[in-house]
Amino acid sequence: MRPTARQVHALAHCPQCHTALRGGTIKRTREVIELIPARVAVTEHQYMERRCPCCRGRWQPGPELDGVVVGKRRLGVGLLSLIAVLREELRLPIAGIQWYLATVHGLALSVGAIVGALHLIAAKAAPVMTDMRERIRASPVLHVDETGWRQDGHNGYVWTFSTARQRVFVRGGRERAVLEQEIGTDYAGVLVSDFYAAYTGYEGRHQYCWAHLLRDVDEVVDQHRDDPSLRGWADAVHALYQSAKAFHHPDPGSRRQARQHYEARLAALCAPYLGPTEAPQRVLCERMSKHLSALFVFVEDPAVPSTNNAAERSLRHLVTTRKISGGTRSAAGTATKMTLASLFGTWRLQGLDPLAQCRALLTNPQL
Repeated sequence: MRPTARQVHALAHCPQCHTALRGGTIKRTREVIELIPARVAVTEHQYMERRCPCCRGRWQPGPELDGVVVGKRRLGVGLLSLIAVLREELRLPIAGIQWYLATVHGLALSVGAIVGALHLIAAKAAPVMTDMRERIRASPVLHVDETGWRQDGHNGYVWTFSTARQRVFVRGGRERAVLEQEIGTDYAGVLVSDFYAAYTGYEGRHQYCWAHLLRDVDEVVDQHRDDPSLRGWADAVHALYQSAKAFHHPDPGSRRQARQHYEARLAALCAPYLGPTEAPQRVLCERMSKHLSALFVFVEDPAVPSTNNAAERSLRHLVTTRKISGGTRSAAGTATKMTLASLFGTWRLQGLDPLAQCRALLTNPQL
Protein backbone atom coordinates (compact mmCIF):
# COMPACT_ATOMS: atom_id res chain seq x y z
CA MET A 1 0.00 0.00 0.00
CA ARG A 2 1.45 3.34 -1.06
CA PRO A 3 1.63 6.15 1.52
CA THR A 4 -1.06 8.81 1.10
CA ALA A 5 0.75 11.33 3.29
CA ARG A 6 4.25 11.86 4.63
CA GLN A 7 5.43 13.35 7.91
CA VAL A 8 9.12 14.08 8.45
CA HIS A 9 10.59 13.69 11.93
CA ALA A 10 13.88 15.54 12.50
CA LEU A 11 15.56 17.34 15.39
CA ALA A 12 15.70 21.11 15.03
CA HIS A 13 18.69 21.50 17.43
CA CYS A 14 21.59 19.36 18.55
CA PRO A 15 20.70 17.75 21.88
CA GLN A 16 24.26 18.29 23.13
CA CYS A 17 25.31 21.80 22.03
CA HIS A 18 21.93 23.14 20.84
CA THR A 19 23.26 24.12 17.40
CA ALA A 20 20.50 24.49 14.75
CA LEU A 21 20.31 21.47 12.48
CA ARG A 22 19.36 21.41 8.78
CA GLY A 23 19.21 18.86 5.96
CA GLY A 24 19.99 15.26 6.81
CA THR A 25 19.44 11.75 5.44
CA ILE A 26 16.58 9.30 5.99
CA LYS A 27 17.75 6.56 8.34
CA ARG A 28 14.48 4.62 8.77
CA THR A 29 10.82 4.79 7.89
CA ARG A 30 7.70 3.62 9.64
CA GLU A 31 4.18 3.31 8.23
CA VAL A 32 1.04 3.85 10.31
CA ILE A 33 -2.28 2.80 8.81
CA GLU A 34 -5.33 4.66 10.08
CA LEU A 35 -8.93 5.11 9.01
CA ILE A 36 -10.37 8.55 8.47
CA PRO A 37 -14.11 8.39 9.28
CA ALA A 38 -16.14 9.58 6.30
CA ARG A 39 -18.99 11.80 7.43
CA VAL A 40 -22.25 11.71 5.55
CA ALA A 41 -22.56 14.08 2.59
CA VAL A 42 -25.95 15.56 1.72
CA THR A 43 -26.10 17.11 -1.73
CA GLU A 44 -29.00 19.42 -2.54
CA HIS A 45 -29.80 19.25 -6.24
CA GLN A 46 -31.30 22.52 -7.41
CA TYR A 47 -33.21 22.56 -10.68
CA MET A 48 -33.01 25.98 -12.30
CA GLU A 49 -35.67 27.24 -14.64
CA ARG A 50 -34.36 29.37 -17.50
CA ARG A 51 -36.18 31.44 -20.05
CA CYS A 52 -35.26 31.30 -23.73
CA PRO A 53 -34.74 34.86 -25.07
CA CYS A 54 -35.76 33.71 -28.53
CA CYS A 55 -38.98 31.69 -28.11
CA ARG A 56 -39.69 32.99 -24.62
CA GLY A 57 -40.21 29.40 -23.34
CA ARG A 58 -39.35 28.48 -19.78
CA TRP A 59 -37.27 25.34 -19.35
CA GLN A 60 -35.75 23.28 -16.57
CA PRO A 61 -33.89 19.92 -16.57
CA GLY A 62 -35.60 16.71 -15.61
CA PRO A 63 -35.17 15.22 -12.16
CA GLU A 64 -33.36 12.07 -13.32
CA LEU A 65 -30.19 11.22 -11.42
CA ASP A 66 -29.37 7.79 -12.87
CA GLY A 67 -26.28 6.32 -11.30
CA VAL A 68 -26.63 8.54 -8.25
CA VAL A 69 -29.97 7.62 -6.72
CA VAL A 70 -32.79 5.17 -7.49
CA GLY A 71 -35.92 6.94 -8.69
CA LYS A 72 -37.10 9.80 -6.47
CA ARG A 73 -35.62 8.42 -3.28
CA ARG A 74 -33.14 10.20 -1.03
CA LEU A 75 -30.56 7.51 -0.29
CA GLY A 76 -27.76 7.31 -2.83
CA VAL A 77 -26.70 4.08 -4.48
CA GLY A 78 -23.48 3.93 -2.45
CA LEU A 79 -25.37 4.15 0.83
CA LEU A 80 -27.97 1.60 -0.32
CA SER A 81 -25.20 -0.80 -1.33
CA LEU A 82 -23.44 -0.38 2.00
CA ILE A 83 -26.66 -1.10 3.91
CA ALA A 84 -27.20 -4.28 1.89
CA VAL A 85 -23.63 -5.47 2.48
CA LEU A 86 -23.84 -4.79 6.21
CA ARG A 87 -27.11 -6.69 6.41
CA GLU A 88 -26.50 -9.61 4.07
CA GLU A 89 -22.75 -10.12 3.92
CA LEU A 90 -21.88 -9.18 7.51
CA ARG A 91 -25.26 -10.34 8.91
CA LEU A 92 -25.66 -7.26 11.11
CA PRO A 93 -29.05 -6.69 12.77
CA ILE A 94 -30.91 -3.50 11.88
CA ALA A 95 -29.88 -1.95 15.20
CA GLY A 96 -26.25 -2.76 14.42
CA ILE A 97 -26.52 -1.03 11.04
CA GLN A 98 -28.07 2.02 12.73
CA TRP A 99 -25.22 2.14 15.25
CA TYR A 100 -22.55 1.85 12.57
CA LEU A 101 -24.01 4.56 10.34
CA ALA A 102 -24.54 6.94 13.26
CA THR A 103 -21.17 6.32 14.93
CA VAL A 104 -18.87 6.15 11.91
CA HIS A 105 -20.69 8.34 9.40
CA GLY A 106 -22.86 10.61 11.54
CA LEU A 107 -26.03 9.45 9.75
CA ALA A 108 -29.21 8.68 11.70
CA LEU A 109 -31.61 6.40 9.79
CA SER A 110 -34.84 4.91 11.08
CA VAL A 111 -35.62 1.20 11.06
CA GLY A 112 -38.18 1.86 8.34
CA ALA A 113 -35.61 3.61 6.16
CA ILE A 114 -33.18 0.70 6.40
CA VAL A 115 -35.86 -1.92 5.79
CA GLY A 116 -37.18 0.14 2.88
CA ALA A 117 -33.67 0.29 1.40
CA LEU A 118 -33.43 -3.51 1.46
CA HIS A 119 -36.87 -3.88 -0.14
CA LEU A 120 -35.84 -1.41 -2.84
CA ILE A 121 -32.72 -3.38 -3.74
CA ALA A 122 -34.72 -6.61 -3.90
CA ALA A 123 -37.29 -4.99 -6.20
CA LYS A 124 -34.54 -3.62 -8.41
CA ALA A 125 -33.10 -7.15 -8.70
CA ALA A 126 -36.31 -8.72 -10.11
CA PRO A 127 -34.95 -9.03 -13.69
CA VAL A 128 -31.68 -10.45 -12.34
CA MET A 129 -33.58 -13.06 -10.34
CA THR A 130 -35.56 -14.06 -13.44
CA ASP A 131 -32.31 -14.58 -15.34
CA MET A 132 -30.81 -16.56 -12.46
CA ARG A 133 -33.83 -18.88 -12.36
CA GLU A 134 -33.54 -19.48 -16.08
CA ARG A 135 -29.87 -20.33 -15.68
CA ILE A 136 -30.71 -22.73 -12.85
CA ARG A 137 -33.24 -24.55 -15.02
CA ALA A 138 -30.76 -24.74 -17.90
CA SER A 139 -27.87 -26.06 -15.79
CA PRO A 140 -26.67 -29.62 -16.52
CA VAL A 141 -26.23 -30.28 -12.78
CA LEU A 142 -28.39 -28.88 -10.00
CA HIS A 143 -27.90 -29.27 -6.23
CA VAL A 144 -31.01 -29.04 -4.04
CA ASP A 145 -31.40 -28.96 -0.25
CA GLU A 146 -33.59 -27.32 2.37
CA THR A 147 -33.45 -26.06 5.95
CA GLY A 148 -35.93 -24.63 8.42
CA TRP A 149 -36.94 -20.96 8.28
CA ARG A 150 -39.57 -19.27 10.46
CA GLN A 151 -41.75 -16.46 9.14
CA ASP A 152 -43.79 -14.43 11.62
CA GLY A 153 -43.39 -17.27 14.11
CA HIS A 154 -44.58 -19.97 11.69
CA ASN A 155 -42.34 -22.84 10.61
CA GLY A 156 -41.35 -23.24 7.00
CA TYR A 157 -38.36 -24.14 4.87
CA VAL A 158 -35.78 -22.40 2.72
CA TRP A 159 -34.77 -24.33 -0.39
CA THR A 160 -31.48 -23.83 -2.15
CA PHE A 161 -31.07 -24.47 -5.87
CA SER A 162 -27.34 -24.32 -6.56
CA THR A 163 -25.09 -24.75 -9.56
CA ALA A 164 -21.41 -24.07 -10.06
CA ARG A 165 -22.24 -20.41 -10.78
CA GLN A 166 -25.68 -19.62 -9.33
CA ARG A 167 -27.53 -19.85 -6.04
CA VAL A 168 -31.27 -19.29 -5.77
CA PHE A 169 -33.17 -19.46 -2.49
CA VAL A 170 -36.95 -19.72 -2.01
CA ARG A 171 -39.12 -20.25 1.05
CA GLY A 172 -42.04 -22.64 1.08
CA GLY A 173 -43.21 -25.91 2.55
CA ARG A 174 -41.27 -29.13 2.38
CA GLU A 175 -43.42 -30.69 -0.33
CA ARG A 176 -42.32 -31.70 -3.81
CA ALA A 177 -44.45 -28.85 -5.22
CA VAL A 178 -41.67 -26.39 -4.34
CA LEU A 179 -39.19 -28.43 -6.36
CA GLU A 180 -41.52 -28.64 -9.35
CA GLN A 181 -42.31 -24.94 -9.14
CA GLU A 182 -38.65 -23.96 -9.36
CA ILE A 183 -37.29 -26.39 -11.94
CA GLY A 184 -40.46 -27.48 -13.72
CA THR A 185 -41.45 -31.01 -14.68
CA ASP A 186 -39.12 -31.30 -17.67
CA TYR A 187 -35.72 -30.45 -16.16
CA ALA A 188 -33.16 -32.14 -18.43
CA GLY A 189 -30.12 -32.02 -16.13
CA VAL A 190 -29.06 -34.18 -13.19
CA LEU A 191 -30.60 -33.42 -9.81
CA VAL A 192 -28.25 -33.98 -6.85
CA SER A 193 -29.96 -34.37 -3.47
CA ASP A 194 -30.20 -36.31 -0.24
CA PHE A 195 -32.80 -39.01 0.37
CA TYR A 196 -35.61 -36.78 1.64
CA ALA A 197 -39.05 -37.93 0.47
CA ALA A 198 -39.60 -34.84 -1.72
CA TYR A 199 -36.76 -36.05 -3.95
CA THR A 200 -37.25 -39.82 -3.92
CA GLY A 201 -40.22 -39.59 -6.26
CA TYR A 202 -38.37 -37.42 -8.75
CA GLU A 203 -38.49 -39.10 -12.15
CA GLY A 204 -35.70 -37.23 -13.94
CA ARG A 205 -31.98 -37.96 -13.92
CA HIS A 206 -30.86 -38.13 -10.33
CA GLN A 207 -27.70 -38.52 -8.22
CA TYR A 208 -28.18 -39.22 -4.52
CA CYS A 209 -25.65 -37.91 -2.04
CA TRP A 210 -23.08 -40.47 -0.93
CA ALA A 211 -22.03 -38.32 2.03
CA HIS A 212 -25.52 -38.71 3.51
CA LEU A 213 -25.60 -42.40 2.68
CA LEU A 214 -22.23 -43.18 4.25
CA ARG A 215 -23.13 -41.19 7.37
CA ASP A 216 -26.21 -43.37 7.74
CA VAL A 217 -24.07 -46.48 7.26
CA ASP A 218 -21.65 -45.34 9.98
CA GLU A 219 -24.52 -44.48 12.31
CA VAL A 220 -25.88 -48.02 12.07
CA VAL A 221 -22.42 -49.39 12.81
CA ASP A 222 -22.13 -47.14 15.89
CA GLN A 223 -25.47 -48.46 17.13
CA HIS A 224 -24.28 -52.10 16.79
CA ARG A 225 -20.62 -52.02 17.75
CA ASP A 226 -20.63 -55.68 18.78
CA ASP A 227 -21.55 -56.91 15.28
CA PRO A 228 -18.30 -57.61 13.37
CA SER A 229 -20.14 -58.72 10.23
CA LEU A 230 -21.90 -55.35 10.08
CA ARG A 231 -18.55 -53.57 10.33
CA GLY A 232 -17.21 -55.71 7.49
CA TRP A 233 -20.25 -54.91 5.35
CA ALA A 234 -19.87 -51.17 6.05
CA ASP A 235 -16.18 -51.28 5.16
CA ALA A 236 -17.06 -52.98 1.88
CA VAL A 237 -19.59 -50.23 1.03
CA HIS A 238 -17.01 -47.54 1.85
CA ALA A 239 -14.37 -49.29 -0.27
CA LEU A 240 -16.78 -49.65 -3.19
CA TYR A 241 -17.56 -45.94 -3.09
CA GLN A 242 -13.87 -45.00 -2.96
CA SER A 243 -13.19 -47.25 -5.93
CA ALA A 244 -16.00 -45.61 -7.89
CA LYS A 245 -14.71 -42.16 -6.97
CA ALA A 246 -11.23 -43.07 -8.18
CA PHE A 247 -12.47 -44.35 -11.55
CA HIS A 248 -11.74 -42.13 -14.55
CA HIS A 249 -11.89 -42.91 -18.25
CA PRO A 250 -12.16 -40.67 -21.31
CA ASP A 251 -14.44 -43.05 -23.20
CA PRO A 252 -18.21 -42.63 -22.50
CA GLY A 253 -18.87 -46.28 -23.26
CA SER A 254 -16.30 -47.41 -20.72
CA ARG A 255 -17.76 -45.11 -18.11
CA ARG A 256 -21.23 -46.51 -18.76
CA GLN A 257 -19.94 -50.04 -18.30
CA ALA A 258 -18.16 -49.02 -15.10
CA ARG A 259 -21.40 -47.55 -13.73
CA GLN A 260 -23.19 -50.83 -14.40
CA HIS A 261 -20.31 -52.69 -12.77
CA TYR A 262 -20.52 -50.66 -9.56
CA GLU A 263 -24.29 -50.95 -9.46
CA ALA A 264 -23.98 -54.74 -9.70
CA ARG A 265 -21.38 -54.86 -6.93
CA LEU A 266 -23.51 -52.76 -4.58
CA ALA A 267 -26.55 -54.87 -5.38
CA ALA A 268 -24.55 -57.96 -4.44
CA LEU A 269 -23.54 -56.38 -1.12
CA CYS A 270 -27.19 -55.61 -0.32
CA ALA A 271 -28.81 -58.82 -1.61
CA PRO A 272 -28.25 -60.96 1.54
CA TYR A 273 -30.03 -58.41 3.73
CA LEU A 274 -33.19 -57.85 1.71
CA GLY A 275 -36.54 -59.35 2.62
CA PRO A 276 -37.45 -60.83 6.03
CA THR A 277 -34.32 -60.40 8.10
CA GLU A 278 -33.36 -58.74 11.37
CA ALA A 279 -30.00 -57.52 10.04
CA PRO A 280 -29.30 -53.94 11.18
CA GLN A 281 -28.44 -52.89 7.63
CA ARG A 282 -31.73 -54.15 6.14
CA VAL A 283 -33.35 -50.70 5.81
CA LEU A 284 -30.24 -49.21 4.26
CA CYS A 285 -29.94 -52.10 1.83
CA GLU A 286 -33.55 -51.65 0.79
CA ARG A 287 -32.88 -47.96 0.18
CA MET A 288 -29.79 -48.69 -1.90
CA SER A 289 -31.58 -51.34 -3.94
CA LYS A 290 -34.54 -49.05 -4.57
CA HIS A 291 -32.37 -46.15 -5.76
CA LEU A 292 -29.53 -48.16 -7.27
CA SER A 293 -29.79 -46.45 -10.69
CA ALA A 294 -29.27 -43.04 -9.05
CA LEU A 295 -26.19 -43.85 -6.96
CA PHE A 296 -23.44 -44.10 -9.59
CA VAL A 297 -24.44 -41.47 -12.14
CA PHE A 298 -21.22 -39.65 -11.23
CA VAL A 299 -19.20 -42.58 -12.62
CA GLU A 300 -20.78 -42.26 -16.05
CA ASP A 301 -20.93 -38.45 -16.07
CA PRO A 302 -17.74 -36.80 -14.65
CA ALA A 303 -19.55 -33.43 -14.40
CA VAL A 304 -21.86 -34.83 -11.70
CA PRO A 305 -20.54 -34.75 -8.10
CA SER A 306 -21.06 -37.78 -5.89
CA THR A 307 -22.21 -35.67 -2.93
CA ASN A 308 -24.58 -32.80 -2.27
CA ASN A 309 -21.98 -30.80 -0.33
CA ALA A 310 -22.40 -27.80 -2.65
CA ALA A 311 -26.02 -27.36 -1.54
CA GLU A 312 -25.12 -27.74 2.12
CA ARG A 313 -22.38 -25.11 1.79
CA SER A 314 -24.80 -22.71 0.12
CA LEU A 315 -27.17 -22.95 3.11
CA ARG A 316 -24.57 -22.21 5.79
CA HIS A 317 -24.90 -18.46 5.45
CA LEU A 318 -28.68 -18.63 5.91
CA VAL A 319 -28.38 -21.06 8.82
CA THR A 320 -26.08 -18.60 10.59
CA THR A 321 -28.49 -15.75 9.86
CA ARG A 322 -31.39 -17.80 11.20
CA LYS A 323 -29.53 -18.39 14.46
CA ILE A 324 -29.01 -14.63 14.81
CA SER A 325 -32.44 -13.36 13.78
CA GLY A 326 -34.75 -16.35 14.20
CA GLY A 327 -36.20 -15.80 10.73
CA THR A 328 -38.29 -13.05 9.15
CA ARG A 329 -41.44 -11.27 10.32
CA SER A 330 -43.50 -10.98 7.15
CA ALA A 331 -43.95 -12.37 3.66
CA ALA A 332 -42.44 -9.20 2.21
CA GLY A 333 -39.45 -9.52 4.52
CA THR A 334 -39.00 -13.15 3.50
CA ALA A 335 -39.18 -12.32 -0.21
CA THR A 336 -36.54 -9.62 0.23
CA LYS A 337 -34.34 -11.93 2.29
CA MET A 338 -34.50 -14.70 -0.31
CA THR A 339 -33.64 -12.27 -3.10
CA LEU A 340 -30.69 -10.76 -1.24
CA ALA A 341 -29.47 -14.21 -0.20
CA SER A 342 -29.62 -15.31 -3.84
CA LEU A 343 -27.76 -12.24 -5.09
CA PHE A 344 -25.04 -12.22 -2.46
CA GLY A 345 -24.75 -16.02 -2.48
CA THR A 346 -24.17 -15.99 -6.23
CA TRP A 347 -21.65 -13.13 -6.03
CA ARG A 348 -19.87 -14.93 -3.19
CA LEU A 349 -19.78 -18.14 -5.23
CA GLN A 350 -18.30 -16.31 -8.22
CA GLY A 351 -15.71 -14.51 -6.10
CA LEU A 352 -17.13 -11.05 -6.91
CA ASP A 353 -17.04 -7.94 -4.73
CA PRO A 354 -20.60 -7.71 -3.31
CA LEU A 355 -20.35 -3.96 -2.69
CA ALA A 356 -19.33 -3.26 -6.28
CA GLN A 357 -21.92 -5.69 -7.66
CA CYS A 358 -24.71 -4.16 -5.62
CA ARG A 359 -23.73 -0.70 -6.76
CA ALA A 360 -23.69 -1.87 -10.38
CA LEU A 361 -27.16 -3.35 -9.93
CA LEU A 362 -28.51 -0.01 -8.65
CA THR A 363 -26.80 2.15 -11.26
CA ASN A 364 -28.52 0.47 -14.19
CA PRO A 365 -30.75 2.95 -16.04
CA GLN A 366 -33.95 3.56 -14.08
CA LEU A 367 -37.24 2.55 -15.60
